[in-house]
Amino acid sequence: MDFISGEVLYIDKPLNWTSFTLVRKLRNKLCRKLGIKKLKVGHAGTLDPLATGVMIVCTGKKTKLIESFQYQTKEYIATIKLGETTPSFDLETEIDATYPTSHISKELVEEKLKGFVGEIQQIPPVYSACKVDGKRAYEFAREGQDVELKPKLLVIDEIELLDYTFPEIEVRVVCSKGTYIRALARDIGTALGSGAHLTALKRTRIGEVTLDKCIDGSQIEEFVDALILE
Repeated sequence: MDFISGEVLYIDKPLNWTSFTLVRKLRNKLCRKLGIKKLKVGHAGTLDPLATGVMIVCTGKKTKLIESFQYQTKEYIATIKLGETTPSFDLETEIDATYPTSHISKELVEEKLKGFVGEIQQIPPVYSACKVDGKRAYEFAREGQDVELKPKLLVIDEIELLDYTFPEIEVRVVCSKGTYIRALARDIGTALGSGAHLTALKRTRIGEVTLDKCIDGSQIEEFVDALILE
């Protein structure tokens, strides 16, 4: 493989790694093995540290393809806990409120999920990388400052209830670029007349790239060693 001219890699991001950590580890390893000081490496679509799954990582001249990958449809498997919310809409922050759940049933969940298919307006999480006045929203949130984010138009192609193990549900979501599954969890809780937050997330597909085509991110250094002989 010619990483300097450019390669496209499919990687399964490990839990608790940031997307930047994955890119940094790959870049550093490649630079050491190739004996170079700099190498362009970028990814097509951020995953939160608490999410795992498909990331497309490009090197060299292939980084020009990143934008085209970013606009491809994505698929996720999300685990959502009903009846509790957190400020970040996931497990990054502590539970801040509880809500009634006795009225919720599997049938109600399936009915409400149908309302999310198609074009929807979604307000991004305050704990996100969205920019407000040149600053990331999460920076305001971590400083305890209020920040107002505008709704964004996006498309949910499919949403399917895979498992109902109250108070948790597991859903499969096929969606457009810019969709925050954490915010979707929040909105599902609201639609159910309760609250909700994300407890696990796996991206299973970007375009035609599925998990079974991915390298294990925790084995990235061994992968590079095997490709580049001493």
